[in-house]
Amino acid sequence: MTGVGNRRRVTDYLCIGCPLGCRLEVETEGDDIVEVRGNQCRKGEKFARQEHLDPKRMVATTVAIAGATITRLPVHTAEPVPKDLVRTVCDALHRLVLEAPVAMGQVVLADVLGTGVDVVASRTLARSDDKRLLPDAG
Repeated sequence: MTGVGNRRRVTDYLCIGCPLGCRLEVETEGDDIVEVRGNQCRKGEKFARQEHLDPKRMVATTVAIAGATITRLPVHTAEPVPKDLVRTVCDALHRLVLEAPVAMGQVVLADVLGTGVDVVASRTLARSDDKRLLPDAG
């Protein structure tokens, strides 16, 4: 080891790459990952490296929708976004108001915050005046 900047550090993570939930240790020297320990599968090592170097998260929330039988539409990001942008993405989505109809998988917000990631509808919502949504009177 040379200098304070190259001191070895160990950071702990709980793996969410598979159902095992391994407790991971990432040992670094400076900005370099020296070793990943504790993983019982390849997903664990990949998760630890990603989490340590560039953590990302999927975002799932609801947005306001007008003209539908319910007032909120569930949505999610098509890919994970940088972890430090999650709150800002949620804030942007909570200001969004859509108009029914919306189809499941439809892009409701393209390239959220310039991340290159689209936000898509998690379900289909027809217009509330659509007779197919009304219960049978018979």
